[in-house]
Amino acid sequence: MTTESATLRGQLCIWTDVDPAHDEDFNRWYDREHMQERVAIPGFQSARRFCALGAAPRPYLALYDTENLEVFRSAAYRSAFANQTEWSLHNFARMRDTQRRVGELAIELGDGEGGALALFVVPAGQVALEILRVELARVREESGVVRAAVLCTDVGLSSPLIANAPPAAADALVTIESTCADSGLAQARALAAQLGLPTDAVHSFRTMWRLGA
Repeated sequence: MTTESATLRGQLCIWTDVDPAHDEDFNRWYDREHMQERVAIPGFQSARRFCALGAAPRPYLALYDTENLEVFRSAAYRSAFANQTEWSLHNFARMRDTQRRVGELAIELGDGEGGALALFVVPAGQVALEILRVELARVREESGVVRAAVLCTDVGLSSPLIANAPPAAADALVTIESTCADSGLAQARALAAQLGLPTDAVHSFRTMWRLGA
């Protein structure tokens, strides 16, 4: 997949922990209301949920793809964000250490979606898209890797879900999707190390489910 600047897709990423006492209700809310509600907003293409394989500071990940970044500035999205359901508000209060990113998918390589996903964050000031594009193109050719992407965080659109949470940074989220979790994780760790980033900050997830076209 190759995209021109004018046609870059948008993405919302929610990476979070949740109070274990409310884990069942949290998952039921996501699976029965929240995913459907978001995908119904004009411009949203799909929603996917993941859970961590092994220890992770935030065991749940949700990715929402949109036609472009302007979807997050639309009246429909602003209304949904400002008028959350009661069930949503309850679960937002139970979420912990949440990272919310909205931005453009500056790099998308490969076809389809993998059953496993590995990710790491490139800190603000260290995002070099030219280098990432070259290295991810190489990674994409490795056996088992089907997709690689980079989400560049738009600080202005990445408002935290919870009051008093730290503001978003102009960082980037690198994701590598694969048919085998171990191989995808190994490739992500190798790339992080090459970029001078800690490999223990690379985490692996399995797909829970997907909603959308």
